Amino acid sequence: MSANNIKLDASWLALLEPEFQQPYMQQLRAFLVEERENKKVIYPPGSQWFAAFNYTPFDKVKVVILGQDPYHGPNQAHGLCFSVQQGVAIPPSLQNIYQELQSDLDIPFAPHGCLTHWAEQGVLLLNATLTVERGRAGAHQGKGWETFTDKAVELLNRQRENLVFMLWGSYAQKKGAFIDGQKHCILKAPHPSPLSAHRGFLGCRHFSRANDYLASTGQTPIAWALPQPD
Repeated sequence: MSANNIKLDASWLALLEPEFQQPYMQQLRAFLVEERENKKVIYPPGSQWFAAFNYTPFDKVKVVILGQDPYHGPNQAHGLCFSVQQGVAIPPSLQNIYQELQSDLDIPFAPHGCLTHWAEQGVLLLNATLTVERGRAGAHQGKGWETFTDKAVELLNRQRENLVFMLWGSYAQKKGAFIDGQKHCILKAPHPSPLSAHRGFLGCRHFSRANDYLASTGQTPIAWALPQPD
């Protein structure tokens, strides 16, 4: 995998280009090529692997939401964590996110699960692993993506100030353990999955807390309400 054939926003590419030369990324590329040669179906499509970076340039990031794996069902994943394309059923974790939005900010449930509106305002919706095999959750974990996305988070932590990091669940909290709480706002809660949302995600008020912090640091809050489908 070389930076030459990767469509990555220029602001991110300037910072992450050295990663594409690292052995771990070469090994990741070889793995993905082999998977395709073996007729494995990979989600999301290659053109959307770096969608989180392309929707949200480095200098535009205000909020970071860390996910783990892309959705592994047909037509779901499109490169933004927790988001699905319009016309696809809203997954249970996202339904719980919408429930918290309604409770926190009185925002009605959106009729779709596409979160590009958030990404375009500066919400980096970043999965730890950027690809998955159809029907096999976690199939591409430990292949190199985590190192790449760790680097992205580390760059944000070091080079930016006054960001909001939403760390939902133990995996995200472990991945974000090095984030500087003196420079940034760190919001932690259980994962919004139906298995854990009732343990403290519901009622966490992360969306209003994020906006309060952004406003207090002179930044424009996020308009969390999603537009009607196209």
